[in-house]
Amino acid sequence: MSNIIAIVGRPNVGKSTLFNRLTESRKAIVDDFSGVTRDRHYGVAEWTDKQFTVIDTGGYVANSEDVFEAAIREQVVIAIEEATVLLFMVDVTTGITDLDDEIAQLLRRSKKPVFVVVNKVDNTQLQNDAAEFYGFGLGEIHPISSMTGSGTGDLLDEVIKHFEDVPEEENTLPKITIVGRPNVGKSSLINALIGKERNIVTPIAGTTRDSIHIHYNQFGHEFMFIDTAGLRKKTKVKENIEFYSVMRTIKALEEADVVILMIDAVEGLESQDVNIFHLAEKNKKGIVVLVNKWDLIEKNSKTVNVFEEQIRQKLQPFTDVPIIFISALNKQRIFQAVETALDVFKNRSKKIPTSKLNDVMLPIIENYPPPALKGKYIKIKYITQINASSPMFAFFCNLPQYIKEPYKRFLENKLREHFDFSGVPVQIYFRQK
Repeated sequence: MSNIIAIVGRPNVGKSTLFNRLTESRKAIVDDFSGVTRDRHYGVAEWTDKQFTVIDTGGYVANSEDVFEAAIREQVVIAIEEATVLLFMVDVTTGITDLDDEIAQLLRRSKKPVFVVVNKVDNTQLQNDAAEFYGFGLGEIHPISSMTGSGTGDLLDEVIKHFEDVPEEENTLPKITIVGRPNVGKSSLINALIGKERNIVTPIAGTTRDSIHIHYNQFGHEFMFIDTAGLRKKTKVKENIEFYSVMRTIKALEEADVVILMIDAVEGLESQDVNIFHLAEKNKKGIVVLVNKWDLIEKNSKTVNVFEEQIRQKLQPFTDVPIIFISALNKQRIFQAVETALDVFKNRSKKIPTSKLNDVMLPIIENYPPPALKGKYIKIKYITQINASSPMFAFFCNLPQYIKEPYKRFLENKLREHFDFSGVPVQIYFRQK
């Protein structure tokens, strides 16, 4: 399992700002209004060769005042359970509040490593004020300023010492996970594929309570299914259950080789589906999109194409993804879904001989060379595939820094055209020759 850092603390102490700094993104909405973090609460970060997931528990706060504290408390409990390391964030300018005390009390009982992160420490005077937080009895304090980033490097150096080594998987079977919002039909699909003998379901020890590993071996196909708790639609469910299922989904997604994103034909593709799609892409997983409940849609000869076009539109820029229309209830095209997922798995581990790569790509590059910049001509001389778990290519050239995004996309499209990387993110690097 990937290592997870959860940032906990009461609202408005700067959790989202730290989250943005760690994940080098501007994804969390930062505002002086408590409870604004609503949409993006997780991201991938890296520090000295170690990759980990950061979860910002901030915005999972219910808005009304009376349930405020209870909601935060519940959040912290969930975070304690799921995370590898907890960052307990407090604000030096306000000192210790009752709510901080209450969170500290929960953290003291946890068996997880806790780091007291004192935020907004911007000068020496505040450095002295930070000492007050030793009062929690949670050990060393770490003064930082998440606005300027001072202190975050030292903090991360300490944090990664507590990471668990992620063991190399012995299991060589393809791992496929089905993700999607609740009631989209994930369990029905798995039941339909496996038949009703649910004794094939083995909750392997150590997997989270709601993601179940299922060994599938039928009709000449063998792989592991990872079944997850669904992603809730926000308005329908209290924030915390959603927070839980998002955490679960992330874990299952990080474990998988191929992610099957299941969407509801009636409701269409929603922003949460798109978030998960991009998270899978960012983690370089193979992806297949399944549109379930297709039997409920009134169709004519153009329906499929229109629907497909709409989905691809929302998934840009990565659109080379198989989209299959199924009905789990009527067992329509469900085996095609499995076969496609296994094809994507093969595409993900595809290795192309260097000679073939150069024979195909160099003439294309010669006909459409990268645009010259400042009168300098860029010459790509040689291409090779980097040894990695997903397709990565190195293009060796004289001026790698001058190659722009559109040309990179052009090369990616040509690679896809000639070598079929359907459903798999492809990465391209330019190196100095």
